[in-house]
Amino acid sequence: MNYRQLGKAGIKISEISLGAWLTYGNSVDAETTKKIIAAAVDRGVNFIDVADIYARGEAENVVGQAIKNYRRSDLVISSKVFWPMSDNINDRGLSRKHILESVDRSLARLGVDYLDLYFCHRFDPETEIEEVVRAMEDLVRGGKIIYWGTSVWDADQIERAVGQAKSWGAYLPSVEQPRYNLFDRHIETDIIPMCARYGMGLVVWSPLAQGLLTGKYNNGVPSESRGGRTEWLKDGLTEKNINKVKKLAELAASQGISVAQLALAWVLRLKEISCAIVGATRVEQLEENLKASEVALDEESLKEIESIFS
Repeated sequence: MNYRQLGKAGIKISEISLGAWLTYGNSVDAETTKKIIAAAVDRGVNFIDVADIYARGEAENVVGQAIKNYRRSDLVISSKVFWPMSDNINDRGLSRKHILESVDRSLARLGVDYLDLYFCHRFDPETEIEEVVRAMEDLVRGGKIIYWGTSVWDADQIERAVGQAKSWGAYLPSVEQPRYNLFDRHIETDIIPMCARYGMGLVVWSPLAQGLLTGKYNNGVPSESRGGRTEWLKDGLTEKNINKVKKLAELAASQGISVAQLALAWVLRLKEISCAIVGATRVEQLEENLKASEVALDEESLKEIESIFS
């Protein structure tokens, strides 16, 4: 496993990391979750990404059980705050009340004393940036989190948070977590340059486009698959997109690697990317994806990939 620095922060994370979205506490049982996390840590993964909203807290519970026998300092654990966790009108958003209450609940579910990274899971138009930044500053100073960041914020929103933090000498956001893959490159225009300017790391989710870039839909969409069950995923399963993946699979085969490994290596081609967050429902799936850390793409391969997805 290779490790990368989180922007200009001193912390280093595995360039392929493990995420809990849609899997742990939900479609994957607790015992399998433990096996996957154990396999990941044994192979050098040190960053595990969770959120309170994943399975409504159950993802944090099962990940907490899976990590309790590891030395805390060996792991980088994240969680997030924003989405409603109950019908309570204040149990949502980025108000100071919700942030301070949510972090305590996340810590309790995970069974840890602090989070390495804590993300504002979306921008909250109903809460002033000053309130958000000051709450995060207090969490850092109180030892409950080490670094804070944003997730799926646009460049202007991040710029405002950085500006507010700078004006008070507060801790700046250290990381943004956006979606990024061969089908969704929107962050290349402004998010990547802006994060580089402020020294923020980028930990990207959905690097395999929710499984489309693994090639598993190349011969159809099984009804029991995630693509077959989930309406919002079906939008990307077009004949045009699948044909692109088939061409990518041919290139991958010519290099003796899987299409998923090629897609992950493409994401990691950028030095600004701190890590690609992958999900896994089986140990074998995880092991295949982790091999992407060994793949280096030459200029010819990168040009061919661009021609396929242009």
